[in-house]
Amino acid sequence: MSSMPVREKPIFPYVLALLGAFVIVGALVWVMKGFTQQTALGEDRRLVRAKALAEVRAAELEALTTPGWIDQTKGVVRLPVTNAMALFLEEWKNPAAARSNLIARVEKATAAPPKVPAKPSEFE
Repeated sequence: MSSMPVREKPIFPYVLALLGAFVIVGALVWVMKGFTQQTALGEDRRLVRAKALAEVRAAELEALTTPGWIDQTKGVVRLPVTNAMALFLEEWKNPAAARSNLIARVEKATAAPPKVPAKPSEFE
C-alpha cells in the first residue's frame, strides 16, 4: 500500500454551490408565480357576465315560446315547443305520410342555393 497521505477534498464549495442552486430555483419559482398568478375577477366583470347570461336566457326563452321565421325564403319557421309537439302528434298518426313529408321538408330546408352564373371573360 502506498504511504502517501490521502488529501481530503474541501466540501465547502460543493455545499455553497448546492445552496446557490436552491436559491436560484427558489427565486425563479417566486418570479414565475408572480407572472402566472391570475387576478381576481372584479365586481364589474361579474356584473357583465351576469348581464350576458340574462340576455342569453331571455333569448332562449323567446325562441322556445314564440313563433318566428328561421328562413323566410325557404319557408322555415320556428314554433313554440307546445305547438310543435301537438303538430307532431297530429302528423304522425300516419307514419308513412309524416316520414315522406319530413324528408321533403328537410330537403327543402337544406337545399343549396343556385350557383351564380359565371361572368363571361373579356378574353374569350
